[in-house]
Formats: sequence, structure tokens, C-alpha cells
Amino acid sequence: MPGNGLLVLASETPISQVDTDSVNAMADHDDRDLSLDLEAFDLDALRRRKGVKWSWVDPARFPMWVADMDFPLASAITETLQDSIGRGDVGYPSGEEMEEVREAYCQRTSSLYGVRFPSELVELTSDVVQSVYLGLLAYSDPGEAVVVNTPAYPPFFSAVSETGRQLVEAPLRLGADGYALDLDQMESVIASSGAKVVILCNPHNPTGRVFSLAELEGLAEIASRHGLVVMSDEIHSDIVYPGSRHRPFASVSEEAASRTVTLASASKSFNMAGLRCATVAFGSSELKRRFDAFPEHARGGLSVLGMRATLAAWRSGGPWFSRVLGYLEANRDMVAEVLGGIEGLVHFSPEATYLSWIDFSQLSMGEDPSELLGEKAQVVLSPGPTFGEPGKGHARLNFATPRPLLSRALERLAEACQAS
Repeated sequence: MPGNGLLVLASETPISQVDTDSVNAMADHDDRDLSLDLEAFDLDALRRRKGVKWSWVDPARFPMWVADMDFPLASAITETLQDSIGRGDVGYPSGEEMEEVREAYCQRTSSLYGVRFPSELVELTSDVVQSVYLGLLAYSDPGEAVVVNTPAYPPFFSAVSETGRQLVEAPLRLGADGYALDLDQMESVIASSGAKVVILCNPHNPTGRVFSLAELEGLAEIASRHGLVVMSDEIHSDIVYPGSRHRPFASVSEEAASRTVTLASASKSFNMAGLRCATVAFGSSELKRRFDAFPEHARGGLSVLGMRATLAAWRSGGPWFSRVLGYLEANRDMVAEVLGGIEGLVHFSPEATYLSWIDFSQLSMGEDPSELLGEKAQVVLSPGPTFGEPGKGHARLNFATPRPLLSRALERLAEACQAS
């Protein structure tokens, strides 16, 4: 919109999926990771990890739950961290470094998706979940309704409840080909609840859907009619498989962009959630003004290591990402093949993410199949009910792990399902 400083490229400009050529063209070339052996692993070393994925489970069980990968970091990230620590350069981040990250994000979204944010409309936060909390405080009042498509990433629920807002679920529609936005139902619940904020997750966690242009355009029309702010969590936008294309919600139109707050981070694509660095891109100066009403220090400080790792990932991590994305695609196909052979189990191969959403409800495993499968298969999955009412009878599986481990876990799951 005029005066908001946001340039959305014309509709005839192609918005393509994140392909390896695009990523590599944007980055300094670092080809060492192209030959990375992702099947080499030390199970004992993984079990010694202090992060939540491995440390919170019984050592006899395979953790296939929280969304971390079990792969080595990109060489550029490792070297950046080692260099900073080796020089003792871990003090307060400078304004110049913050601006580097903002500008790198803007260049990346422009090159990959055809939407250009000016860096002055981008803020840095510690992670996407923090940004969701801040956004709810900025764009809604206590007691007001917030619409979430379910099944949904569990922290969305806690963000709504802990900020004193009212959760309104708008379940995805399940058809013969998988999940889709139910736009008619969304408009109905928005109109009846008086909601002013929608939390969109695209690509979608846990289903792995990449919403189509028609779906996004439909949501944009609803948002315009009802004066909504759309907080679009696009943290999985890089991890999109051939045949699908990610389109930022802000790229649908200038009008849609003017009411969109885009949440992103390199943490999911480059496996560094603990380094704490995310971006918030505003479609208008007014949206940024409302967000910035919270004092900077009240939002928490930024990790200088997280910022440097983010820059290393975006500038030099292309070859690593190329290798990992191809490996994840093969893992996804393995999951689909094994699960497709289990009678009564329903699974749609994800178009994006490294997460599989599995319906066990026909196998009489109760509302939370992960409990039974944790005991019988010794495989830890994310409990379906934590993703909302439509998650009952479901579980989420993380397949971002070396294939020999994935194969063993799938064998255990198949045996447990066939014995149920």
C-alpha cells in the first residue's frame, strides 16, 4: 500500500519453491557439505546430547518427536561459532550486526519469493514463539478471539491462553487428498467471534501442507473484509519438496501484505533452534509501531552467536541445505512407503517440513497413540491431542534423522501397529 515501504513484485513474477540452485546462487560457495555423510552416526553420542530431544527420553527409545534434526551442522555455522568463541568475541551485539541480519533476510525473501521488505520494517527476536506472544499482545486485547487452524503447533495454544485471549479453532478440512484451509468455516468463526487476529502456519505444522495460491488469496479476502491482522509463521518455508511452492502470505497482494506480520528464522532449516534468532517482518509501519510499543529490553536480548550463525547459514549454507533437503525427501518417501503398508493407518505425505502427521484412530490405540507406541515400539512421537481436538487418535513423527535409525524406528512402529 502507498507509504508502507513494502514492495510486492507483480503477479507475473514467478514465486518458486526454495530450490538448491536459488539458495546456492545467493550464497558464498562452500561445497564441502555437498558430500556430507548424513548416514554416519554414533547412537551413544546422540544419547549424550543435552538438548530436549534426546535428553528427555528413555535411552532405550528412539526420539522421533520434537522438531530438531540429528545431522551435523553446516560447516560455515560451525566455523563461525568456533571463531567467535576462540576470539572471545561473545559480547553485546552491535547495531551493525543486527542490521546485517535484517538486510540478509530482506535480500533472501526478495530473491526466493518475490517480496521485498525494507530492513526498517524488520525486527529481530529470540524465536518465533516469542514473536507470537508479542504479536498477540500488540494486535488484540484481553478476552478477544484469536483464530488458529487445527491441528496446530502446540505453543500457539499456550500463547493464546497465557496472554488472556480466547482460542477459536478453525479445523483444516480433510479430504481424499489431504488437508486444506476450510475458508467458509474460517469466515464463519471469524464473523461470529469478532476475532481480529489469525495465526497462520504455512507451511503447516503438523500436516506438512503448503497452502495453494487460491487458499491464500481466499484467506486474504476474508482478512480484508473483517479487518484482520494475519500473523504468518513461515519458519518451515525452506523445507519444501519438489512439486510444491511456498508463497509468503505477504506476497499475495499489497493489501494482504499491509495486514501481515511474517515470522521466520533460519533455525528450522539449519538445525539451530537453541541459538535463538528470529525475524519479524511487518507489512506496514503501523503494524511495526504497535509491535514496538513493547520496550526492546522487555522483549529480551538477542544472541550474538545466533545472529552470526544465521548470517553464516544464509550466506554460505546453501550446499549443506541442498544435501539435507534431498536426504529428507528420501526419508519422507521411506516413511510414506512403510506407513502405506499398514492397514488402517492414514497418512498423507507432507509437501513440506520433516514431520509426518499420522492417523492411528482406526487401530484402536486411544486418543493418544504415542503413549502406547512409546511402550510397545519404544519410539517417542509427539502426542496428537496436544495439537488440538482434531489431533485425537493421531501422532506426529519427525523423520530428520539418519536413515538407518529411521528404518529401525519404522520397523518397530509397523510391528506395534500390526499387533494392535
